[in-house]
Amino acid sequence: MGFICFSEVLAESHEKYGSVVKLWLGPTKLLVSIKEPALIKEMLSKAEDKPPLTGRAFRLAFGQSSLFASTFDRVKKRRVTLSTELNGRLLERGKVIPARVVDCLMERIHDILGKGNISCKMISQHMAFSLLGATIFGDEFFAWSKATVYEELFMTIAKDACFWASYSVTPFWKRGFWRYQHLCEKLKCLTQDIIQQCQRNCKLISGMDHNFDNETAYKRMEAALGGSSSFDALVSQEPSGYLQAREEPCRNIMGVMFHGYLTTAGLVGNILARLATHQDIQEKIYSEIIMARKGLGEKDQQSVDNMLLLLATIYESARLLPAGPFLQRCSLKHDLTLKSGVTIPAGTVLVVPIQLVQMDNCSWGIDASQFNPYRFLSKKGRQCDQLGNISSTGNAEEYVDPRQSSFVLNDPNNNAAFLPFGSGSRACVGQKYVTQGIATLFASLLERYEIRLQPGSEKNPKPTVNNCVFQLLPCPEIDFVERVS
Repeated sequence: MGFICFSEVLAESHEKYGSVVKLWLGPTKLLVSIKEPALIKEMLSKAEDKPPLTGRAFRLAFGQSSLFASTFDRVKKRRVTLSTELNGRLLERGKVIPARVVDCLMERIHDILGKGNISCKMISQHMAFSLLGATIFGDEFFAWSKATVYEELFMTIAKDACFWASYSVTPFWKRGFWRYQHLCEKLKCLTQDIIQQCQRNCKLISGMDHNFDNETAYKRMEAALGGSSSFDALVSQEPSGYLQAREEPCRNIMGVMFHGYLTTAGLVGNILARLATHQDIQEKIYSEIIMARKGLGEKDQQSVDNMLLLLATIYESARLLPAGPFLQRCSLKHDLTLKSGVTIPAGTVLVVPIQLVQMDNCSWGIDASQFNPYRFLSKKGRQCDQLGNISSTGNAEEYVDPRQSSFVLNDPNNNAAFLPFGSGSRACVGQKYVTQGIATLFASLLERYEIRLQPGSEKNPKPTVNNCVFQLLPCPEIDFVERVS
């Protein structure tokens, strides 16, 4: 509840004092909150560090990771490598992942159906975990005998992480904390197990087939996460004694899984709920999928680039569901001077209240708090500087028909108020891959199944608190109904 109260304080403060608010949290601790999109963009491009306490939940569970260190200099090279891998080479590999994810997911859904109802939260967690596992470990993840145990253990740790991190002093005196630490150690061992299995199988297959490409792909991913390969220099260039190179790949992999799982599961769950409660939009997306399927073989996967309404739905769901209430940055070494004339001392905690920014009528139109994916679509030659100007007034479907080639998808990053993936040098390195991966996943899913609300499920869900974060996270119970071909 603390985040909710603080969000309300910032909302009232910005209403009273303007786009930049300064709060003293202690005798020497200054917090600056910025709401104006142009100033936010400038600040995020200049403030490259993160406050030292950011990421405490992960560090408490798994220890330090060079991918998530506070000082930008320590993470810059590794982030560039990982970004290249995710948004470049793995996008090609990613096109063959979602079909297997859907197969695995549907088997799980059938099992769950026999035990009770399906909630968006339950399914989204499994979808996110499967997508991330397939991204990092490839096909080996689906054949791994311990995958189910790994998933259950991972979800338990993710659920409890924020609770134990909320203690200002590590609660060594709590028995529950030591049980939690034991689970974290067990997860580390399982992560090392799947890494070793991938390495063994890559060597075995590459020994039989010298043209095998998966070994190269895996080594590139391992290098991006700090493992041994042609990118060994990335590990050796770390400051002496900072981290042990042998532990680095495991911690970084768990870091990508941990942070990616929480944000991806939230976004996937929100998309499921939106589609279930907006059947008209779901059917239009299904029409896009069928049109894209024309001319392709039965086993070929279609490109999602022409599925404009599907991509717009992902962007709109991300806008309405920030991964957390705030973006936090700081400049640890230098003062920051913004173009507005505001000077921010080094070490100041800089905050962007994402929910306020992404639901601001000035940036998104009078329906800023409403689900309206059409705001990201416009006719060719009529793109607006502000995406919010495309907001619907009840007849948006007449204005935009994404199935016609005369309409285009606006780049959401052209709007400084679009921040679900952050911005600047610390923005999410996997934004492009996550967007394309989720889109391809839903294209495969919606081609085979219709998502419906179960009778009696809440149709107008209210904001809830999830993992100590205030989020607009609708969680109705849903059904997957197989489409008749």
